[in-house]
Amino acid sequence: MEFEPVAPVRAYQRVVEQIEEAVFSGRIKPGDRLPSERELMVQFDVGRSTVREALRVLQAAEMIRSRPGDPRGPEVLAASPAALHRSMHRLARADHLGLSELLQFRMVLDGSAHLLAAQLRTEEHLAELDAALEAMRAGVSEGFAEFSHADVAFHEAIARATGNPLLVISGEVVRGVVLELIEDKLEHADDRTALMRSWLTHHEEVLGAIRDSDGERASRLAKQALYDNYAEYVPEEQRRLLQPLLA
Repeated sequence: MEFEPVAPVRAYQRVVEQIEEAVFSGRIKPGDRLPSERELMVQFDVGRSTVREALRVLQAAEMIRSRPGDPRGPEVLAASPAALHRSMHRLARADHLGLSELLQFRMVLDGSAHLLAAQLRTEEHLAELDAALEAMRAGVSEGFAEFSHADVAFHEAIARATGNPLLVISGEVVRGVVLELIEDKLEHADDRTALMRSWLTHHEEVLGAIRDSDGERASRLAKQALYDNYAEYVPEEQRRLLQPLLA
């Protein structure tokens, strides 16, 4: 048996890991203060530079807020949706992630969001979806910018109907990155109006499924539409990653 070489771990990483674990376990709560630099040096038995580097990493991750000269020590911050959004956006744009993986992830996310929305939606959510769909209808004649804006509002309303902020954030990030990587189909469509009407029909079917609380149908419609619209941009040999989601 052979083992892989292990990378040396610097002391500041161990400091970061312990503080993160204390926050995640609830031993340190949002609003609490960490000990001063001097106290941290004593508790961790490390030098000032190690403590400062650990605090810099934690602040960059938006886990703490440190003000120069504040004698109370760094403040522990609550989990931030904005910070999660930025972290996911960086991950989604990473070089090692290809379009097939991103599209697969979006199919999983949208399928799950549609399934949950159909089961959990309220009359207020349905009203939001109705308004977005009406704006899409108007957008067919007003232009693609208006149509696209309404389309985004429709998907955001579905995500909110799940009641899960992680699905809202994840869907927004992945949807944006996929659109950045794919040249807009409407830019090259022979008949933009016909394409918008086709997409409008799809959204009407989705809303019908959600209104009927038919989560399976809503989920199936979402995944099939993503595959139909974007699979052509994925190399043929990689489409097998997407096809199991259509079963």
